[in-house]
Amino acid sequence: MARIQHTPSGIAATELVLETFRFNGRLLSAGDRLVGELGLTSARWQVLGAIGLSPADETVARLARNMGVHRQGVQRIVNELAKEALVEFRPNPHHRRANLVVLTRHGRETYEKAGRLQIPWINSLSEDLAAEDIALATRILQSLRKKLEGQGRLEPENDD
Repeated sequence: MARIQHTPSGIAATELVLETFRFNGRLLSAGDRLVGELGLTSARWQVLGAIGLSPADETVARLARNMGVHRQGVQRIVNELAKEALVEFRPNPHHRRANLVVLTRHGRETYEKAGRLQIPWINSLSEDLAAEDIALATRILQSLRKKLEGQGRLEPENDD
């Protein structure tokens, strides 16, 4: 029986995936330290950002889909954020049970404070790198993500 071999691109992509896992761990730890004084974690900041950057009010299911994560995890974080008055639920005219999630004034202020902390941090982190190289890395990751999305749903269905 012939042994399956990696192609050169397969080897390089495997290294990229492994480095992405390592990078993600360090990124989450750094994010936790960066926004901890605001009462946030990286996960909570990510959800606030998904809400704040969305062009329209969204349901938890759509937020999770846009973030590429499970709805249940986003729901748990949104519930925590609602208890702290960072987000609120509004009726959804298109669905009786799936409320829309929006930032409160306090939530928007907290998200903006996190952004002000992020700017000098990311500028320092990227100071030795060419913007063109960062853009290339972004395009490669986007291409791989789109291919994964094209392979079909790997996560449970989200209910709207």
